[in-house]
Amino acid sequence: MNNFAKLGINDDLLKGLADLGFTQPTPVQAKVIPLVLERPIDLVSLAQTGTGKTGAFGLPLIQLTDSDSRKTQGLVLCPTRELCMQVARDLEGFARHVEGLRVLAVYGGASIEPQIKALRKGVQIIVATPGRLNDLINRGMIDFSGVHYVVFDEADEMLQMGFQDELNAILAHTPSQKSTLLFSATMSKGVAAIAGKYMTDPVEITIGKRNAGAENVRHDYYMVHAKDRYAALKRIVDNSPDIYSIIFCRTRKETNDVAGKLIQDGYNADALHGDLTQIQRDQVMKKFRAKNLQLLVATDVAARGLDVTDLTHVINYNLPDDTSNYTHRSGRTGRAGQAGISVAIINLKEKFKIREIEKNLNKKFNQGRIPSGMEICRKQLVGLIDEVTRIEVDHERIDPLYAEVAGKLEELSREELIKKFVSWEFRRFLDYYKNAPDLNINGKPQKERPLKERTQKERSLKERLLKKTPVKIERKQAPVKSGADRDRHFTRFFLNVGRRQGILPQALIGKINEIPGAGRIDVGKIDIMRNRTLIEADSRYAPKILAAFQQAQINGKTVTIEIDKAKSPSAPSKPEAPQYRKIRKNKGV
Repeated sequence: MNNFAKLGINDDLLKGLADLGFTQPTPVQAKVIPLVLERPIDLVSLAQTGTGKTGAFGLPLIQLTDSDSRKTQGLVLCPTRELCMQVARDLEGFARHVEGLRVLAVYGGASIEPQIKALRKGVQIIVATPGRLNDLINRGMIDFSGVHYVVFDEADEMLQMGFQDELNAILAHTPSQKSTLLFSATMSKGVAAIAGKYMTDPVEITIGKRNAGAENVRHDYYMVHAKDRYAALKRIVDNSPDIYSIIFCRTRKETNDVAGKLIQDGYNADALHGDLTQIQRDQVMKKFRAKNLQLLVATDVAARGLDVTDLTHVINYNLPDDTSNYTHRSGRTGRAGQAGISVAIINLKEKFKIREIEKNLNKKFNQGRIPSGMEICRKQLVGLIDEVTRIEVDHERIDPLYAEVAGKLEELSREELIKKFVSWEFRRFLDYYKNAPDLNINGKPQKERPLKERTQKERSLKERLLKKTPVKIERKQAPVKSGADRDRHFTRFFLNVGRRQGILPQALIGKINEIPGAGRIDVGKIDIMRNRTLIEADSRYAPKILAAFQQAQINGKTVTIEIDKAKSPSAPSKPEAPQYRKIRKNKGV
């Protein structure tokens, strides 16, 4: 018997579910469907991706829709084009035996004209991304007067992607009397704000623990030096011959770099990020879903809404800054009742992030050990032998060739044949991992290297920098008669860099000493503040100092420099005898 019938699902939908092979509802479906069918309610459901949320809202939404009316009655909002298309396909699959029901996917990255044409014919359920739907509303193409149900699918992701304004605009056009169903993996502040603003006494259904990861996902982390991160990634992949994984990176550049290295090293990999066109994105995803790609390297934004159910691993090449993103990442594996592994590659300084995620997820991470080269070769060999033993021999094609092949191999003993087979198949692994170093670090704080001998002045300067206090350096000077004499001799310059950019007086003096044709330049006070620096120098060289620093790069920051006109002479004049110690070429403070 189809157990969906016990939830109140009608015969037409039961036929569609039977065609799809669904007979047993998931926990979220078992809790949500009867409530929505029973009466109009507002509802918040917290459950991980892959737990059957589409069926939980889609089945009652279809059943409560009047397919004889051409009015739009249900609206489902999704964060991405991919999820939008997937949800629309799922609803169409559920409703394949429901006569007259039309579902339309509305999303950006495609021509708007066919979508407008379909809307004019009339659709009962719209599945949409917020940006394109808002565009259609502004064009006056959608009538929301008949909408009875609004569904937020992956609400937390929509908010993270910055759709708050679009969601507010869309909901403002919907009737006040409607049921709002909100589905999310985590209960973030933004999700709670939507529930508070647009819902009335919502019923909350939580599958598992709040903000927790999927139950059947194991969480591992590997600690390596930052420079060994890519080498560690390769070993993790090589140690899992059947891996099918998304590798998450922080930036588009890192995504491209990692994917490029993997491709160059012979892995079936590709990148997915925001710089790709929609056609390129579709091509990459088509290959990945068909498993022609084993590894998909992606950013968080690019991977949102992907519907891939049988990932073996999710690998965090770098941990996300927002721990809720880790929940989404890890939720990509361990779906549909399968087991999965979420891996984080970290360095020693990032261990605190693991503890933070453990606390938020209420799950314990296992500290893994990067395997050695020999362990990887052994794992790969066992995987290959298992694969060979499972192969069914095609006697019709092989038998005519057997005698010739057997004749060439008859001089080899069984042991020699096996060793030659292994050597031929594993040449690359054996060569690559020969004398491979241990990449693991033990997680204990490393002792700081002893500092080189410095003068007392340099030590004092370092201590003040570490305390993040303004650094003021005054050169030795002969007694001056008045402040006016000093102002006539020196020009004060302000730079847009300071302690936050790691500026040191030595770097500033060195830059001045490099000015061609200037010889020795008198330097006065240097005051390094949080985000800017004051430096005094001989007024005669003001134009050259301006030219030397303008648009220069200091520790990756583009410098701008300007003269403090209030405290500097209006025009450089011939100074009196120097009152400050001369700066010798290439000497420090």
